Amino acid sequence: MSEVSVRGPRGPGMGSAVWLVAILMAVPVTLPASAPATAGRSVDRLGAPAMLRLPSSGTCTDTARALLHACRNEVKDDLWEAIAVCLNVSDDEQNAECMTEADDERKEAFQECGEQFHARRELCDLLGEDPYEPDFDPRNFDDDFTRLTRPNVHFPLAIGNTWHYAGGDETVTVQVLPTTKRIEGVTCIVVNDVVKKDGAIIEDTDDWIAQAKDGSVHYCGELARDFEYFEGDDPGEAELVEIEGSFKAGRDGARSGVLMLAMPQVGVAYRQEWAVGDAEDAAQVLSTTYSFGADPDLDRFVPQALAELLCHDDCVVTRDFTPLEPGTEERKYYAPGVGLFLEVDVESGDTLELENCNFAAVCGLLP
Repeated sequence: MSEVSVRGPRGPGMGSAVWLVAILMAVPVTLPASAPATAGRSVDRLGAPAMLRLPSSGTCTDTARALLHACRNEVKDDLWEAIAVCLNVSDDEQNAECMTEADDERKEAFQECGEQFHARRELCDLLGEDPYEPDFDPRNFDDDFTRLTRPNVHFPLAIGNTWHYAGGDETVTVQVLPTTKRIEGVTCIVVNDVVKKDGAIIEDTDDWIAQAKDGSVHYCGELARDFEYFEGDDPGEAELVEIEGSFKAGRDGARSGVLMLAMPQVGVAYRQEWAVGDAEDAAQVLSTTYSFGADPDLDRFVPQALAELLCHDDCVVTRDFTPLEPGTEERKYYAPGVGLFLEVDVESGDTLELENCNFAAVCGLLP
């Protein structure tokens, strides 16, 4: 454990010393003691901590362990930065509040690291332990989106296709642009996704999506831009505050994922994106023959008129989740010829529903 010595004359803010010692006594700042090498995957050469020198359970689980350690180290770094801020608060009462808040955030963040680890382990149970090395060979992908080899009926990518969604106080507009981006030799179409809240833009994302010749749809990456508005600004304009979640296959170890399988099968799970710590969405197929009324569980929160219009024993339903947000789960509903028409938050029941589209006859019949 760390020890802290605070020297200097007593004065305003010296109460921080007590808090600093108390917090740091709860935070180990040295790596765990070395452990003997095991018969598993060798990581000792990297100076890895003892938690990674356990017998290897497989690459997926070992990756989850490595990310657990990285997460905990990040928590410690964040704590030190918070302490640096608190040390410059001279009022003793405010200083104590600052230190308490820093420690509370540390505890919460450490707990979240553990929850993410267990969520990643559960995903390993679904995917298996093999290294994640998706097929991203340019020879297996179309490069002309005006002449696709095998378009995916549940994820139509014709240039100009536009979908309008609404849910609560948010609206979402998705449009396939006449623009491509070559990533690792693969031609990806740009799909723009704009989210507005009460009419004001809060997200503007460019998704890079590839169409495989076998019919599967792959996710090459995204540039996600989040905006905020700040009270008192004149004029009150949207300000870019972060690009969290952005990734690109081939950059910093990130790899592509699958958005829609060529032939979905119930129970099959797959990664939709993979950039450790930033983008780890996954999905599992729940149904490939959905119609309203056939499965009460899948019908929960589903607008009956919308589902009856679009689904005739041929809609795909997926369970979408990410280890980065343990416990959060969505269900997504895809209709042939239309694509995504409904998102459901399983816990809250909140929905995002297709209100309009511009490329199929049924678009004009949407309720």
